[in-house]
Amino acid sequence: MDFKTLPKGQFTLRNVTVPACLLGRNGYLIHVDIGIDDGKITAVTDTVDRALHQETVDMQGAMILPAFVDAHTHLDKGHIWPRASNPDGSFWSAKDTVMADHANWTADDVFARADFSLRCAYAHGTRAVRTHLDCPPDQDEISWPVLSALREKWAGKIALQGASLSTSIVADIDGRFLRTADLVQEHKGVLGMVTLPMDGLDLFLRKFFTIAGERGLDVDFHVDETMDHSVETLRDICAAKQATGYTGRVLVGHLCSLSTQNEARALDTLDKVADAGLDVVSLPMCNMYLQDRHAGRTPRNRGVTLVHEMKARGISVSFASDNTRDPFYAYGDLDMIEVLREATRIAHLDHSGPDWIKSFSATPALACGFDVAGLTVGAPADLVVCRARSWTEFMARPQSDRIVLRDGVQIDRTLPDYSELDHLFKATT
Repeated sequence: MDFKTLPKGQFTLRNVTVPACLLGRNGYLIHVDIGIDDGKITAVTDTVDRALHQETVDMQGAMILPAFVDAHTHLDKGHIWPRASNPDGSFWSAKDTVMADHANWTADDVFARADFSLRCAYAHGTRAVRTHLDCPPDQDEISWPVLSALREKWAGKIALQGASLSTSIVADIDGRFLRTADLVQEHKGVLGMVTLPMDGLDLFLRKFFTIAGERGLDVDFHVDETMDHSVETLRDICAAKQATGYTGRVLVGHLCSLSTQNEARALDTLDKVADAGLDVVSLPMCNMYLQDRHAGRTPRNRGVTLVHEMKARGISVSFASDNTRDPFYAYGDLDMIEVLREATRIAHLDHSGPDWIKSFSATPALACGFDVAGLTVGAPADLVVCRARSWTEFMARPQSDRIVLRDGVQIDRTLPDYSELDHLFKATT
């Protein structure tokens, strides 16, 4: 149950705690009053005795954050674990298991599981989601219309983007891949690719950027998701973007191999990323699950990429959920507070500056091209309110009693029951 019931219409949330960086101020947390009227933030003032509106609620220091942006998810894979579990927790077993399960991915199947995930994300306080869609030939003809149907259903609640997902070593860049690119353009998506080491990768990437540029598409890459220090296709992406003069947004995710490379080499690569103007999204929960997994051996490496070194170079860094209850990650619920708490612990975001919270809202919004909505006057009152009064209280508990406001109205946060998906797992291939 939510810890408070808030009024509707015009009201003031008195004595709330907010990250100072979200108001352009110095420091970590500050106390303010927030006025809300007609679904928008009407005032943000230092806490005083005077009420902004006649109806006020003393929040007793409760923390308020803007609704979240989840820049890297896989709604089409979500929740297939009951019929497609990972036999050993490895990356390659995950890949093989998902490919085998593609046979079950009808339009109804994908829609039901993706919609379930979006209901969870909405209840947890997310306002925008980018999802990758597996695009082997013929599956793209199924999944992209489903994405458009979901976008229409969720309009006004969750802004939804799709990014195609193909793999460089199998994508027919001069043939069938062009059909995928046309579908992405038709359904207002983002052109995506998993880059793996291969002969001719430079030429492949130049063609990829050209195809995206001709269609006016932003691009999104899965990059170097391995502990093998020799894998560094990230450098090829930087070179190809600059060689082609591509001007769209480029978001790159994972970049795990950077964490195992020689320091000088890794930092040189990051200089190239900064020079090329790439945005980065880190997926710490999934990477911790998959990377450095060996039977009977305790993992030595976290798999998280070099987020602090990136930030120091002015590279925009976001964090996101990635997979949910599928072979690539057995857990998760598209809860960005969980991502925030885990990323803080895994990547040591604490004790390292006061503005990492932007990496869960404004930064991914800019990287994906979503509207940037924060705590400024005139912004939609799309807010997440937590009982916690400080970061240590916030991180210590999952904030399961949080309040979510959308357009200034407290929503029903009841999560869908997993049994709703049981019918998908009774008669599968």
